[in-house]
Amino acid sequence: MTLAKTEPSTGWTDDRLVRACRKGDATAWAALIEKYKNLIFSVPIKFGLSPEDAADVFQTVCSELLVGLPELREPKALPKWLIQTSYHQCLRWKKERSRLQVDAEAVESEAAPAEALPENILSELQREQHVRDAIAELPARCNRMITMLFFEDPPRPYDEVANQLKLATGSIGFIRGRCLKKLRQLLEQKGFQ
Repeated sequence: MTLAKTEPSTGWTDDRLVRACRKGDATAWAALIEKYKNLIFSVPIKFGLSPEDAADVFQTVCSELLVGLPELREPKALPKWLIQTSYHQCLRWKKERSRLQVDAEAVESEAAPAEALPENILSELQREQHVRDAIAELPARCNRMITMLFFEDPPRPYDEVANQLKLATGSIGFIRGRCLKKLRQLLEQKGFQ
C-alpha cells in the first residue's frame, strides 16, 4: 500500500488537524494520515502481522478514525487512541484468523473482553511517535537525511544519500551529526528521555 505524499504536517498541531478534519478539510485529513501512518502501521508489525495484514488493519483504523473523530474529546489523546484502536484491531484480526483455522463445526465461545494494551508496548509506541514528530520538525534537509539513513529498508548508502541531497559524499557524516544533534535538542525540549 502506498500513500500519496502530502506537504509535511510540521505546522499542523493535533488540535488544528482534528478541527480541520471535522470541518471536512481533505488536506488536513491527508496531513493527519501522513503524520500518523507509521504509528498505526507499527502496532500490527509489532504484533507480528504480515505487511498485508498490517495494511488491512491500517485501513480499518483509518475508517474508525474517520467515524470516531467527531467524538474525540481531547485532540492531544489522538496518538494514544490510534495505538489502542490499532491494538484492538490486531486482537480482532488474530482472533478471526484463529477462528478460521478452527473446525467449522466447532461452537464459538462468547467473545472475551478485549485485552488491555500492555503498558510497556504503549510506552514504546508513544516514544517512537515522539521521535517521528521531532523528525518532522527538523529542517527539510535533516528530515530527509535522517529518514534516508535510519528509516528506509534497506538503508541507503552514503553516496546515494549525497546524490539525492546534492551534497558531497564526504560531508554526509558531518551533516548527519549536526542533524542528530538538532534532533536530540528537539527531543530534550519536549521532555523526551
